Amino acid sequence: MVLGCGCAHVPGDPPPATSSAQPAALAELVTGDAALRARLRAAIAARGPGYVPRTRHVAPDGSPIFVNRLILESSPYLLQHAHNPVAWFPWGEEAFELARKLGRPVFLSVGYSTCHWCHVMEEESFEDEEIARYLNDHYVPIKVDREERPDVDATYMVALQLVTGSGGWPMSLWLTPDRRPFHAGTYFPPRDGVRPGRRGLLGVLTELAGRFEQDPERITEASAAIATDLARELAAEAAASPIPGLDALAAASAWATSHADPTYGGSASAPKFPANLPLRALLRHAWRTGDREAAALVMRTLDHMARGGIHDHVGGGFHRYAVDARWLVPHFEKMLYDNAELAIGYLEAASFDPRPELVAVARDTLDYVARELRVPGGGFASATDADSLAPGGARKEGYYFTWTPAELDAALGPRAALARAWFAVSDGGNLAGRSVLHAPRPAVEVAAELGLGLGDFERERTAAVLALREARARRPPPLRDDKVQVDWNALAISAFARGALALGDASYATLATDAADFLERDLRVAGALRHSLADGTPGAPAFADDYALLSAAELDLFELTADPRWLDAAIGNLDVLERDFRAPAGGYYRTSTAHEHLFGRELVDRDGVVPSATSVAALCALRVAGLTAENRWRARGEAALAALGGRLRDAPHSLGAGLLALDFFRGEPREIAIVLPDGQSSRDPAARALLDELARHFVPSRVLVVGPEARVRELTPRLPWLEAKRALAGKATAYVCERGRCELPASDAAAFGRALDKRPAPPALVLPTPTP
Repeated sequence: MVLGCGCAHVPGDPPPATSSAQPAALAELVTGDAALRARLRAAIAARGPGYVPRTRHVAPDGSPIFVNRLILESSPYLLQHAHNPVAWFPWGEEAFELARKLGRPVFLSVGYSTCHWCHVMEEESFEDEEIARYLNDHYVPIKVDREERPDVDATYMVALQLVTGSGGWPMSLWLTPDRRPFHAGTYFPPRDGVRPGRRGLLGVLTELAGRFEQDPERITEASAAIATDLARELAAEAAASPIPGLDALAAASAWATSHADPTYGGSASAPKFPANLPLRALLRHAWRTGDREAAALVMRTLDHMARGGIHDHVGGGFHRYAVDARWLVPHFEKMLYDNAELAIGYLEAASFDPRPELVAVARDTLDYVARELRVPGGGFASATDADSLAPGGARKEGYYFTWTPAELDAALGPRAALARAWFAVSDGGNLAGRSVLHAPRPAVEVAAELGLGLGDFERERTAAVLALREARARRPPPLRDDKVQVDWNALAISAFARGALALGDASYATLATDAADFLERDLRVAGALRHSLADGTPGAPAFADDYALLSAAELDLFELTADPRWLDAAIGNLDVLERDFRAPAGGYYRTSTAHEHLFGRELVDRDGVVPSATSVAALCALRVAGLTAENRWRARGEAALAALGGRLRDAPHSLGAGLLALDFFRGEPREIAIVLPDGQSSRDPAARALLDELARHFVPSRVLVVGPEARVRELTPRLPWLEAKRALAGKATAYVCERGRCELPASDAAAFGRALDKRPAPPALVLPTPTP
């Protein structure tokens, strides 16, 4: 065995063929640290006899030739690199102290476990012994899992954007020993000439190490300039601004429709991410104004995504993005946050336009998360990889998810003809000779072509999908990153809680509750929330996004269960957010006072693929205000919105979640209570009829309590609008109120629906009907 943390041969191990290539300076560090050597050996032994190292550098018996300090980590991404010949360090003072001691620069590589181009760079460069030798001789190399340390990632992503004008992963940075960047990039091929137009990593490493040694003043000047700009960017805090009106939603809608693909929905140019357009905000704008164009854009986007290859038609759920305009060929990694947010989006769309196809996609997505991402204890894994093993042992992007006609024949027998027609599978394929399954034609057209009635076609199609799922399960699956992250899990909890409420599925309620219990139990250390848990090891202290999104999830659970513990938990997390993360001018920093501060504390004032803490906290505070009628919560929500006021005015499309909070704030939320007779649950047919009616109505600005009379009476001192709300005549009874004025109570679903319909009526809104 060779130790990559110094690449030193361990006496007693078989001598490696490459041992003569190892750098003396770092080798001496390992040779003199018997305790570290013992820990590295023990870490490998603890993996058990079936451990398969992820590296091409293995001895004849299959054991790894190299090992570095990353074997001591719990992050799946860092463990992927534990047997590179690179002497990787995890992020921490030890690495920077060594850089100072040796007078070397730091090479910082940031990525995540399911990142395809991260894997490419690993295979091409970090498994290359010549490149590893150069890194080990001239740098102190550090690996960071961006999902485990979003603060480090976000800080250096700003630096990357300052240097190059763009960002992405893998992120590659050159730092001084005091953490200041002096060069940055993303993916580098291994050597010049490998990919035309791109510098090779070895050449860049050599050039910059030479500059660092021979022209330190130039490096100092460059790093100081970048650090100054970086600190300025991170410290930029807009003063609180007047909160705009609903015209901000109109402006976001106008921007979205002008930047949208008129045929397939989504953004006008590829790659196409589900979060490119603020679809949920567009629905609110369309509901309030009757804007047919905005509503049609949302439905066009969701329908084409559901039909495209970005949707996993066999296993359910969605891939991260599509590389083409038609949503056909995806980048095959599947992220928890995408699927949670899309499930919510399809549920909301189904309440706006109650088509069974939208409900089916929402259910299909929730079922995928429950089946394939749930981990022991009740939480959810972060993601699955884009790459998987193909026959012959090579990793290929998308192989697990794609098919050939012969593979369909083997899996389906007589049903293969139906699958070929429905999923448009051809001999030539649409991706390197294989086919990404998609459904470009209407079901009625394919059924007629096959001589089947629509009902028979749908039954046969369902049977074919289940058979394909069984066949696919026999393939080597993509790697699953089992790391549990609070923010992404909170989004999943919200999705399952909302799914349980809208669809009446008790299993979704159990999944939501179990996951929230898991986070509150297993991700707290001495009462303080941690951001992640990997291999039983808690990660960094929780960030603002964690507290905000967990609060939102717990409010969703309160609406589902009427259990006051969830309301208490949400308020407790919001109070921590206010105490430890609030910026003086309003809004919230990503980090608390307890976190490491690199170049300043970043104010999170825009939404990305995951909503920002400031946007989510604003909506949470307003929801608590609606429940409790306490002015302090409304004031807190207003302050957060005021911190976003300038951006909501100038670039509202960049704040998809912020627009949801603005809509709630400006929309006079309604108070809805469904009071059940004691002893009756929400699964009772009478109660379910009321909840089904609610699910058929788009009511974006609301607070909700669903529970038995005794629970409603218990909550009334805290939620005064529940006063005198009872189950009349022993029947489940619905109440719809606004600022204390209530419609007549209703035990009949139709009467409840009429009460929900009473609002300022927009112009008649007629959506085009898609062909099934």
